[in-house]
Amino acid sequence: MIPPQEASARRREIEDKLKQEEETLSFIRDSLEKSDQLTKNMVSILSSFESRLMKLENSIIPVHKQTENLQRLQENVEKTLSCLDHVISYYHVASDTEKIIREGPTGRLEEYLGSMAKIQKAVEYFQDNSPDSPELNKVKLLFERGKESLESEFRSLMTRHSKVVSPVLILDLISGEDDLEVQEEVPLEHLPESVLQDVIRISRWLVEYGRNQDFMNVYYQIRSSQLDRSIKSLKEHFRKSSSSSGVPYSPAVPNKRKDTPTKKPVKRPGTIRKAQNLLKQYSQHGLDGKKGGSNLIPLEGHEHDFRVKHLSEALNDKHGPLAGRDDMLDVETDAYIHCVSAFVKLAQSEYQLLTDVIPEHHQKKTFDSLIQDALDGLMLEGENIVAAARKAIIRHDFSAVLTVFPILRHLKQTKPEFDQVLQGTAASTKNKLPGLITSMETVGAKALEDFADNIKNDPDKEYNMPKDGTVHELTSNAILFLQQLLDFQETAGAMLASQVLGDTYNIPLDPRETSSSATSYSSEFSKRLLSTYICKVLGNLQLNLLSKSKVYEDPALSAIFLHNNYNYILKALEKSELIQLVAVTQKTAERSYREHVEQQIQTYQRSWLKVTDYIAEKSLPVFQPGVKLRDKERQMIKERFKGFNDGLEELCKIQKAWAIPDTEQRDKIRQAQKNIVKETYGAFLHRYGSVPFTKNPEKYIKYRVEQVGDMIDRLFDTSA
Repeated sequence: MIPPQEASARRREIEDKLKQEEETLSFIRDSLEKSDQLTKNMVSILSSFESRLMKLENSIIPVHKQTENLQRLQENVEKTLSCLDHVISYYHVASDTEKIIREGPTGRLEEYLGSMAKIQKAVEYFQDNSPDSPELNKVKLLFERGKESLESEFRSLMTRHSKVVSPVLILDLISGEDDLEVQEEVPLEHLPESVLQDVIRISRWLVEYGRNQDFMNVYYQIRSSQLDRSIKSLKEHFRKSSSSSGVPYSPAVPNKRKDTPTKKPVKRPGTIRKAQNLLKQYSQHGLDGKKGGSNLIPLEGHEHDFRVKHLSEALNDKHGPLAGRDDMLDVETDAYIHCVSAFVKLAQSEYQLLTDVIPEHHQKKTFDSLIQDALDGLMLEGENIVAAARKAIIRHDFSAVLTVFPILRHLKQTKPEFDQVLQGTAASTKNKLPGLITSMETVGAKALEDFADNIKNDPDKEYNMPKDGTVHELTSNAILFLQQLLDFQETAGAMLASQVLGDTYNIPLDPRETSSSATSYSSEFSKRLLSTYICKVLGNLQLNLLSKSKVYEDPALSAIFLHNNYNYILKALEKSELIQLVAVTQKTAERSYREHVEQQIQTYQRSWLKVTDYIAEKSLPVFQPGVKLRDKERQMIKERFKGFNDGLEELCKIQKAWAIPDTEQRDKIRQAQKNIVKETYGAFLHRYGSVPFTKNPEKYIKYRVEQVGDMIDRLFDTSA
C-alpha cells in the first residue's frame, strides 16, 4: 500500500504535467491558425502575381516578335546592300584595272598579279551569273591581254637577264674537280635572284590560272640558246687563249690553276702532236706507197743521224722540249674535250634552275628539249672527228687516230656523269653519247689494224732508204705511234676488244673478264690484247725491215741498217713502259732484240775479213830469217801490204759515210773492230816491217798501227 502522502504528491505532479501539456497544445493550436492565415494570404498574393504576369506576357510577346522581324529585315537589307556592292564592284573591275593591265607588269609584278586576280574573279562571276552580259566579254578580253603581258614579261625577263656563262667561270667549274686541295664552290648564277623570283611567280601563275604551257617553250628556247652559246664561247675562248699563251686558264681562282683546267681524263702525251706530224709526213711520202714518194729527199749521213738522235732523245726525255703539251696545235682536241666537260657542268646547273621554274611533270621533257642543240652540236663535232679519222685512214694518215684517243678516253670517263645528267630524257637523247663512243672505238680499231698492216706492207723503195744505213722513218714512226698507246692503254685495249679482235690474236676470252656490257672488258684482258697488238706491229716492222735491208747491195751496210733499227727499237722499248707491256705476252722480246743486234754486228764485222785476210797469219809466206827472199816471196809480201792498204782505205772511205746514231753502240763497234784490225796488222807489221822485201818500204808500209786505229775511230763520222 502506497502511503497517502506519497499518493497525494504524485497526483499533484501529474496534474501539473497535464496542465503544462494543455498549455502546449493551446499554443500549437494558435500557431496553426496563424500559419493557415499566412498561407491563405500568400496564395492570394501569388494568384494575384500570376494574373499580372499573364497580363504582361500577353502584352510583351507581340512587341518582341515585331522587333525580331524588324531586325531580320534590317539584316536582309544590309546583306542585300553588301551583295549589291560586291556585284557592282565586278562592273567596275575593268575600269579599275585597265590602266594597270595596259601599262604591264614590269617593275610592279605584285600589283599586277593582284589586278589579274580581280579580273579572274570578275570573269568567273559573269560566267556563272550573267553569261550574256557585255561585261563578261570586256573582262575576258582584259584577262587575255593581261595574260599575254605576263607571257611577254616572262620572255622579256628571260631574254634580258639570261647571259652567256663566262668561259673563265666555266673553266673554273670544270677544273675544280682536279685540284687536290679544297676549293670554294664557284657560284653559277644564271639569273639574278630578284629576277628569278619574278620568273617563278609568273610561271606558277601561268600554270595555275593562265592554263598556258607556251612559256615552257619560251623557257627552253632561250636557255637552250644560252647553253649552246656558252659552250661555243668557251671553244672560241680556248682557241684564242691557246694561240696567244699556249694554255687557257681562268684568273678567277689565282694560285690554284692547273696547266690544263679540265677534268682529269684530259691528259695526253707531250709527243702526240710531234708524232702526228711525223706520221702524217711519212704517210704522205712512203707509208702508203702512193703519194709524193718522189718528192721525199732522204736524209743522209749526220743530217739523218741528228734527226734520229734528236727524235730518240725527245721520246725519252720526259722534261724535254717535246714533253709539254703543244696546245696551239692540239687546240681543236683540247677545245672539244673542254666543251664536253662544260656541257655536263652547265647541263647540271640548267636542270637545277629548271626545277624552280617549270612544273615537276614537265621538267624532264623541257630539259630534254633544252639540251638538244648543245648536245647535238657536241655529237656532230664528234662525228666530224670520226669522219675525218675515217678519211685519214683511207689516205693511210694514221696520225688522226691520235686525236681520237684522248677524246674517246674523256668521253668514256665522263659517261657516268652524262648518264646521270640525262636521266629521265628520251632514249634517243641517252643513246647519243654511247653511239659516238662506239663510232670512235670502231674507227680507232680500224686505224690500229690498218696501221699494223701498213707497217708490214710498206714498199721497199730505194729512193726512200737512208743511204747511211741509219734508222728508217718507218721505225721511228712506228715507235712513236706505239708510245702514244702507253698513255691510252685502256682506251686502245677497249678499241681492239670492241671489235672482238681477241679471236684475231688468238687470245682466249675468259667470261670473268667481261661485265654485263658486251663492250666492257677487264683491264687485264685489255692489256693482254694491246700487248699482242704491239707485238704484232713490232713483228710486222721486223719483217719489213728485213725486206728493206735487201735493197742495199753491200751486206755490211744492210747489217748496219738492221743494227740501227733493231737497236733503236730495243732502246725505245727499254726507256719506256713498252717493254713491260710487250712482256705481258712475249717474255723474251728484249733478249731477242739484243740477239738481233749482236747478230748484225757480227755480220758487219765480216766485211773487214777482206782486209784482215790479206795479213792473216794463216796465209803468210814462210821463210827463214837471214835468208834472202825470193822474188816470189817479195811479190807476195808486197801484194799483202797493198791489199791491206787498199782495203783499209776503201772501207774507211765508204763506212765513214755510214751512220750509227747510238754513241754507245758506235764506240763499241769501232773499238771491237779496231782491236781486231790493230792486233792482226800489228803482228803482220812486226813480222814483215823490217824484212827487205822492197827498195821503197814507204810505198807499202803506209800506216803505223796507231794510224790504223785512228782511221777506224773515224768510221761513221762524215765530219772526220
